[in-house]
Amino acid sequence: MAESEEQSYIDYDTFLDPDFSPTNFANSLVIATNNPSDTPIDLSTPLSRVLFDIQEIDTHIHNLTTKSAIPLLNHTRDQADAGQRIVTEVEAQVASLTDGYQRLQREVIERYEEADEVRIAVERLWETVRIGRSVARCLTLGRQLEAQMAEVVGGGGGDTTKKEDHRAMTRASNTLLTIRHLLSLSGPGEEGEDLSKVNLITYLQNSVLTPSETSLRNRAQQMIREFSMSSLAQTSGAPTTYAQSEETKSRTTSALLTLQLLNPRLLIAALQAYLRTSLTSSLASITRALGNLPTLDRTLLEVSARCQNIVALESLLDGIKPPTATFLESIDNPDEQTGNLLEPLLAALDTSSLPSFFWRSLAEGLGPRVAALMAKGGVSARALKTHKERVKDSIRECVLRGSQSPGGIKGKAGAWEREAAVMVGSVIGSLGR
Repeated sequence: MAESEEQSYIDYDTFLDPDFSPTNFANSLVIATNNPSDTPIDLSTPLSRVLFDIQEIDTHIHNLTTKSAIPLLNHTRDQADAGQRIVTEVEAQVASLTDGYQRLQREVIERYEEADEVRIAVERLWETVRIGRSVARCLTLGRQLEAQMAEVVGGGGGDTTKKEDHRAMTRASNTLLTIRHLLSLSGPGEEGEDLSKVNLITYLQNSVLTPSETSLRNRAQQMIREFSMSSLAQTSGAPTTYAQSEETKSRTTSALLTLQLLNPRLLIAALQAYLRTSLTSSLASITRALGNLPTLDRTLLEVSARCQNIVALESLLDGIKPPTATFLESIDNPDEQTGNLLEPLLAALDTSSLPSFFWRSLAEGLGPRVAALMAKGGVSARALKTHKERVKDSIRECVLRGSQSPGGIKGKAGAWEREAAVMVGSVIGSLGR
């Protein structure tokens, strides 16, 4: 075999070269067996050579396999036996792994699936319990609110002889705020989450919360509109007693605190409406009285009474601190906390004193009306000029008298000469000499 390999003319290195190209090899054979100048190219010679080389290689392979058949078969058999042994071992491992997986599925996966179902059921039960507790708390607060509203209007608990209790307004407002705060905690994991989806809560809001809030707001606004402490304008009956004054202050305090709790803006609006009503009534009555001087003293007495009520209101507001609650910060309340209820009102009116605001605003509106009255002329204008000094003294006395505190109220001390001068000037300034 060694001699035949040595005698073989085939260049095996060429065929075994990784860069071997059949196209280039065929081209080299054609060029080697033909003259480049020949027009017809002879392909039979290179083809015969290729066929002869193939036959030579085939013969060489046949000789090698014939001589090495037994070693090749033995090698193949050894490889097959080794593969079979490996397959047997692998099958045993696979069987063991399969058994382990089945045991894992029985002991872990199936139990995990059962446990996961239990977990889901427990979570849903917990959500149900949480919502149930929140609903129960809302309903309890709702019943409490209904009882407090019954106390507010009187006749609570079926007792028609029971009088209304204005102090219950503050308690009802606090209860209402508590419920609103609970319903506002609607974030994930918070106490009021998903409460809005409960029909009973929707019914509670529509049938209890909203009507109660409206009733409290209207009742408090009415109490503020009816606030009166002065006894100057009383035409009949006994003077206001100390007990009556204290009751009026207590009712008004409840109304003020109720509006402050519900919405501080409502309180400011109600107080501004009270002042605006007093100003409008006083301006109209003084204008009429200046055209009919015999009624001037009575009219100025009524105006003084209105201002005394404002003095009493200012003193009352100054002594009331804003209500505090742990959850008020989370409720829409843009106003900063102040020391009393008077400061926000003074800031809204841009003044330092309510009586001063009353007299200066009254004087501002009175000047043009007096000027119009004098421009119209007639008996009224002549009477005003004739009794100018009397009118001047009456207006000054009205301001000083109205700026005093009514009985039962300790107001702020202050000098009102400037306000008196402004009021006198608004009337006398248009009368001329």
